[in-house]
Amino acid sequence: MKITSIQMERRDMPKAEATAHALALVDQASSSDLILLPEMWPCGFFRFDRYPVDAEPIDGPFVQAFREKAASIQCHILMGSFVERNPQGLFNTSLLIDAQGGVTAVYRKIHLFGYQSSERDLLTRGTEVVVADTPWGKAGLATCYDLRFPEQFRKMVDLGAVFFLVVSAWPAVRLDPWILFNRVRAMENQAFLISSNCSGSDAGSPYAGHSMVVDPSGNILAEAREKECMITAEIDIDQVASVRNAFSALHDRVDLG
Repeated sequence: MKITSIQMERRDMPKAEATAHALALVDQASSSDLILLPEMWPCGFFRFDRYPVDAEPIDGPFVQAFREKAASIQCHILMGSFVERNPQGLFNTSLLIDAQGGVTAVYRKIHLFGYQSSERDLLTRGTEVVVADTPWGKAGLATCYDLRFPEQFRKMVDLGAVFFLVVSAWPAVRLDPWILFNRVRAMENQAFLISSNCSGSDAGSPYAGHSMVVDPSGNILAEAREKECMITAEIDIDQVASVRNAFSALHDRVDLG
């Protein structure tokens, strides 16, 4: 399985221009089986003023453009996250699109960030842990701040996840925790973890970059630095079963009530 994580640089540009840039980057990674984009790249996580303006429904033209792109290059795309508008409110939503252009999974961010952030004030939190069926096994979907909540990842494992896909707009000021959580969430759940983080900055807040591919033992297989780039890795999902069979930490769990 060939995976590419696109670490996009956040630039102050209209949503349409950002979308065109993202689609061009996807074209460059079209030989991959699965492509990831980061969190809130269309408007920028810290551009809270743009949330209501840039919001649109799942059946809008923004998502349709990525559905058409996935079908044209016959590749799965986790299109990062965007501000979704639906009758229940505004959500930080990411979609997994299959190689035929179908929407395989919809994940609405559960843990909204309130520290020096307006996300929790402006958006409605999701309520469903999401694990998606893919040709390579079950994928658990998460967004940025979710990394700080191990129970969500353990729930995804209980639902059959063998790899995690994490989209993010993690800030540079907390780079060390970013690296730590990427590795620990993979290691403690004996699953691959692939993340796509933003680079650049918004509203004076720089992003950490350092998108990663981490194996089920917590080893970093590929890691970006701070600039816009792509990282690609070939992973063998069968390694998950091998690691879990060799070291039975998941089997040895005790229900503490």
